[in-house]
Order: sequence, then structure tokens, then C-alpha cells
Amino acid sequence: MDKGQFWNIDAGQSPSESGEGPACGALSLRWNRPVGTVSATLLLAHGAGAPMDSPFMEAMAQRLAARGIAVGRFEFPYMAARRGDGRKRPPNPQKQLLDCWRQVHAQVRAQVEGPLAIGGKSMGGRMASLLADELHADALVCLGYPFYAAGKADKPRVAHLAELLTPTLIVQGERDALGDRARVADYALSAAIHLHWLAAADHDLKPLKASGLTHDQHLDSAAAAVAGFLRGLAVTG
Repeated sequence: MDKGQFWNIDAGQSPSESGEGPACGALSLRWNRPVGTVSATLLLAHGAGAPMDSPFMEAMAQRLAARGIAVGRFEFPYMAARRGDGRKRPPNPQKQLLDCWRQVHAQVRAQVEGPLAIGGKSMGGRMASLLADELHADALVCLGYPFYAAGKADKPRVAHLAELLTPTLIVQGERDALGDRARVADYALSAAIHLHWLAAADHDLKPLKASGLTHDQHLDSAAAAVAGFLRGLAVTG
């Protein structure tokens, strides 16, 4: 499968015209594109601790491209800085993360046709969820949503999810330490949100060995669910 291409893009420029990356990071966009027809485009942000080309992000982008979804990945400033000097940093303040999302969405929206969804792994998906309605995104896709911080199940971060209008798919492991099935069932979530549960899976969608399931099977299931969800937008849009 295609391993992806890195593009540095400034607003209003095509990849061939730009020699500089925007404030979101020097490695601004990494694309995995389908060989044939593109059903939809998904902008996918990384989680708090791993970069846009982590094994999880690579696996999902490749699987989605194989199913007709163009996937663009980018890095938040703190992660781009880590790539430059190897030093680990905490995520940027939320405002900066959201501004980065706004910039990337504006760039790509001006360049692609058809449905454009936003989303990401864990923190990346949560930041996208805070902006989905504002950006008039065609859809929101979250892979392992952090309904609460580690060890703080008594302080869920779900208020905005009750009012969300954007069609949303959350792919979640049943035993996710940041939002397991039993706890999430008690939340008042918007009717726009659909949850796709993966049996015995954790925050990285990896199942317990005792389940008899494999990580690859769950990644395939997640990709199939996301692709089907986004293809549905193309049909109804």
C-alpha cells in the first residue's frame, strides 16, 4: 500500500508552489490517496503522545485509502518540534491546537472536492470534536475518544457532545481506559453520534489475547466502519 506523501502547504498554495510549512508544523500534511475513485476525504490528527506516522496512524491511513478514503495527516506544533530535535514535549495549549486545526481545515477545504471529514486518534479527535460544528465539517471521526482523562472517570469531558450537530462516528474499545462501554452508556450524547464498539479492545483498539481477536482484525473493522460511514455521506450529500 501507499506509504503516503509529505506536503508542505501554505494557505492558497498548491504543494508544488510552497516551500514552507504553516504554523502547524514543518511536516504539514501527509497523504494516503486511493488508487481509484475518492469517496471522501478525512483529515486525521494524532493523539497526545505519538506522531502522525505512528504505527497506528499508518495502519489506519493505509486501510482507509484502500477503501476509497483519502486521508491527510498533520502534526500539532509540539509534535513537529519533537520531530525536529527529538525532545518530548507536552501538547500545546488547547487554543493553539484548535487554531492549528482551523488552519489545516481551511487549507484542505479550499483544495478538495466532495465530503471532507475531520477527526483523529484520542486527543486529535477530541480537538476536532470541539470544532466540527464551527467548521461545518461534513463529518467527524474519532478513533479511541478520551471521554475522560486517565484516572479521572468521575470527571467526564462530554458536555459539548450532547449538543453536537455534525454526523459523528466514534470507534471505541469496550475496555478503553479513557471511556469504556459501561461508563459511556450513561452519557447523554447527541443523536448525531454513532458508536462502533470493538470487543475487548483498549484505547489503541487492541483486544485482549483471551478474546481470540487480533489487533489487525480490529483495525480492519474500524477502517471498514469509517469508510462505510463516509461513503454514506457521499451518497446522501
